[in-house]
Amino acid sequence: MKPRALISVSDKTGVVELARGLVARGWEILSTGGTARTLRDQGIPVVEVAQVTGHPEMMDGRVKTLHPAIHAGILARREHPHDLAALEAQGYLPIDLVVVNLYPFRETVARGVTFAEAMEQIDIGGPAMLRSAAKNHSHVWVVVDPADYGAVLEALDGKTDAAVLRRHLAAKVFRHTGLYDSAVADYLEAEPASGPLSDGDRFPARLDLRARRLQVLRYGENPDQGAAFYALGEGTEGVAGIRQLHGKELSYNNLLDLDGALLALAPFAFSPEAAVCLVKHTTPCGLAVGESLAEAYRKALATDPVSAFGSVIVANREVDETAAQAMSELFVECVAAPGYTPEALELLSRKKNLRILAFPAAAAGRDELPLEEALQPLSPEVRPAARFLALHGRRPHPRLIRSVYGGLLVQDPPAPPFYGAWPADWRVVTRREPSPEERRDLSFAWAAVFGVKSNAILLAKGGATVGIGAGQMSRVDSVKIAVQKAREAGLSLEGAVLASDAFFPFRDGVDVAAAAGIRAVVQPGGSVRDDEVIAAAEEHGLAMVFTGRRLFRH
Repeated sequence: MKPRALISVSDKTGVVELARGLVARGWEILSTGGTARTLRDQGIPVVEVAQVTGHPEMMDGRVKTLHPAIHAGILARREHPHDLAALEAQGYLPIDLVVVNLYPFRETVARGVTFAEAMEQIDIGGPAMLRSAAKNHSHVWVVVDPADYGAVLEALDGKTDAAVLRRHLAAKVFRHTGLYDSAVADYLEAEPASGPLSDGDRFPARLDLRARRLQVLRYGENPDQGAAFYALGEGTEGVAGIRQLHGKELSYNNLLDLDGALLALAPFAFSPEAAVCLVKHTTPCGLAVGESLAEAYRKALATDPVSAFGSVIVANREVDETAAQAMSELFVECVAAPGYTPEALELLSRKKNLRILAFPAAAAGRDELPLEEALQPLSPEVRPAARFLALHGRRPHPRLIRSVYGGLLVQDPPAPPFYGAWPADWRVVTRREPSPEERRDLSFAWAAVFGVKSNAILLAKGGATVGIGAGQMSRVDSVKIAVQKAREAGLSLEGAVLASDAFFPFRDGVDVAAAAGIRAVVQPGGSVRDDEVIAAAEEHGLAMVFTGRRLFRH
């Protein structure tokens, strides 16, 4: 009797080659629907599952493999005579290999389908067959990942230890089906039948986290700390989805800085201008927009060229040769961009250790932003990068999670204040209105301060940062540091503007800023001393704007 393989896959990658390999080794192929058609079209003999069950597919394919002829064939224990006798009594035959991958639920809901369409993408028969085969893996091969097809064929030829591989594949199945179930549960919790989500809905009583290890890192923050990088979901979103084109392996600190840089650049996702951010220790040390990427880079670098040494650079446009030449003059750890011209890639690749990274061609994730409307003014070639950056800033999936000793903190992700038009809900609280030029810089500064660690103060002029103060215990110290950084870089603060991620608790920060030449301030407002702070701005002839929203980043 020939061994039998049941193949029913959504992802057809490599399935024809696998089936050919099995047939060449004397196997019989059972299959369903689209998979059976794909194999038959390639000249591979296939037995329809309906022929095995004696029952036709029902309800548009909803019921096809949920039958004892299938599950008894998978679950029969070969060393138990009564199991084999039960099979024979019913006229069933063993199934020795199950190759199944599931309906693409996560990918389907990422496109923004209706609730009914999402429900149709919940696989029932697939998980049942996978779990049955994984339970009986001592006798049955089970494969859920096309990447494992080659390893299975090699093991069938006796080139590797079959028992070890079967156990590994069974474990992979249970992790995969668990992740699949979590994706469905997350969707249902985020899609109430009616009414807004309560905190109890958004933050369930039990939080299940399943992550796939992408990389064992050389070490963590310091050489005596072990570390690894895990992907949540399918590993195609955010930092996990970025492709490395050249250079040394990414380190723990590189990955943290890269995430910080992408977050800081997210508010400039829809910018009609080129934008560049330089990050050191997860906080921007320079950010600017310009007509070209090279111009934006030079303006960003001018903010703090000393701190920029060893930084991570992220750009919202393809890197051309001119920008690459400017970037190559500075030692940096990583460059990340939507793409690179051949000349730019060749030039940057001359630095053997420089990590050159490219954004994914398409960003995954359900649209929590009016993306299509925001993308329309942009040229088609920059829209994929804009979408990726916007989603990285908004982080629609998963929740924002941070570990503490003994637990996890979970919160909604922050929504970036996207750079562009003057928001209608901003309120000028001083007699002096900001000038048109100051309005542009205030809008830029508010977007740029989003990625800076609190207490965050950002000084801007002409679409570029000119001074940044971050991570201080008092806000006035952050103002002093930002002013000092600008002076050390030789940048004029006359006519510059200031953005503060949270309100000024006292007037002292405004006094220091005004003395340095700052002419306009944007901040959330909301302090018990707002009147005192506004009075200070009036005394100095500053324009002050309240946004009504805090951008604190702890």
